[in-house]
Amino acid sequence: LIGDIHSDCGASEPYALQVTDDSMEPEFKKNSIVIIDPVGQCTDGQYVFIEYDGVRWFRKFVIRDDIQYLIALNNIYPEIILDNSFDVLGIIIQKNEDRKITHYK
Repeated sequence: LIGDIHSDCGASEPYALQVTDDSMEPEFKKNSIVIIDPVGQCTDGQYVFIEYDGVRWFRKFVIRDDIQYLIALNNIYPEIILDNSFDVLGIIIQKNEDRKITHYK
């Protein structure tokens, strides 16, 4: 994903980023646009934008056996096991792909 997510103006407002790789295909194709809510709560099964270990990730947040993971939908990418030191930068609430809009909860 590209974009500057930290600014003093509108820090709690949703913002748009472009998907720059195939890690979240087939649901999120490369070059699709996602809308991120920076004040959403991270729950199991949501698509999230997270900073972990100095890297920003767009992945699916999954909890299995009390362990938190970031999962790429494209299975060529490995799962990331999270410890408690990650920052939720936002929750994906919408996708715009080929002029078709999809909403997420």
